[in-house]
Amino acid sequence: MKKRVTVFIALCLAASLTACGAAPDGQGENNNGEEMTAMSVELKEENFKELGRTYYNEGKIYCALSGTGVEFTFTGTACSVTVTGDDSSANPAAKDIQPRIAIYVNGGRVIDDMIDRREKTYRVFESDTEQNVAVRIIKLSESPHSTFAISDISVTGRDVAPTADKEPFIEFIGDSITCGYGVDDEVAEHSFSTATEDVTKAYAYKTAELLDADYSMVSFSGYGIISGYTGDGNKIPSQTVPQYYAKLGYSWTGGGFAPSEISWDFGRRQPDIIVINLGTNDDSYCKNIEERCLEYQREYVNFLKTVREHNPNALIIGALGIMGQNLCPYAEAAIAQYSGETGDKNVSYLTLDEQRPEDGFAANWHPTETTHEKAAGRLAEKIREALAE
Repeated sequence: MKKRVTVFIALCLAASLTACGAAPDGQGENNNGEEMTAMSVELKEENFKELGRTYYNEGKIYCALSGTGVEFTFTGTACSVTVTGDDSSANPAAKDIQPRIAIYVNGGRVIDDMIDRREKTYRVFESDTEQNVAVRIIKLSESPHSTFAISDISVTGRDVAPTADKEPFIEFIGDSITCGYGVDDEVAEHSFSTATEDVTKAYAYKTAELLDADYSMVSFSGYGIISGYTGDGNKIPSQTVPQYYAKLGYSWTGGGFAPSEISWDFGRRQPDIIVINLGTNDDSYCKNIEERCLEYQREYVNFLKTVREHNPNALIIGALGIMGQNLCPYAEAAIAQYSGETGDKNVSYLTLDEQRPEDGFAANWHPTETTHEKAAGRLAEKIREALAE
């Protein structure tokens, strides 16, 4: 749905005052003919299940990284969601970097939109009869280009609550492949746009779905372990994932919030499994030059140590290969070197199949959804085997 939706002030039952924080604004009736009062749900952590690394501050829920958002349930007849964009949303010339949002109701996507104004309100559910409703709000696009905040969630109903946690909880650390770069544009010669980026069609999200697992993404297009993507062979150390791993994320767009200035609280729910898929962009710098490849291996080992420090009990899986396999031997060697140096045996490696012409190519020669589905199948199988051990 690529259009503005009329503002709808939704509601909570007066009996749900513990979950609601606004004054009455309207009325309705439930299935028993009881009067309902219009109130907004208070945007605090106990009312929602967190999707990825979200940030609660000053009555808003900030979303930066791919896949971030919230999920909740309620019983009632209506729901609306208001979001606030950053400077990109207020700039018509920035249409290729504005944030993309999806909202699901009972598993179906009812909103798919670019946040192209500073504030937008979506009427996501309405029914003549009281229903049990599950709502999921997801940021489909990545963080460097744009962010948004959920500034109001309102329901006509009662019993607002977070959905139940799923097991296992998987963290994916990666680059454009993890973000779902260009997956909605299967023309290889086309360039980047957040409008064609959809994390839910990428291998990481799909792996979580196959395993009925919870997820978190820490991924940035063009980023690597020692260098970002380079077209001239010069190293770009400013575009590396490890420097932002302990942060909420990174974004260069102003007018919203600065996720790179917010430290991530690793004391929150910790992942059971961590998948690291980094090396595709490093390869543009390494170019099979042994000294550079060994630098990649060395820094991969150091990054593994950082990840382990923050996540002492997680199974760590290194995975690489979808967009090229030059660095796969060095990634595998890094896993072995790290394990040998530290005695940590809770690590493993998986070479993913390289994308094939018969499966097509998305924008800038990125994987299509078909390729992502195949990779998700391989990775899910690897995780199942690890969990069975």
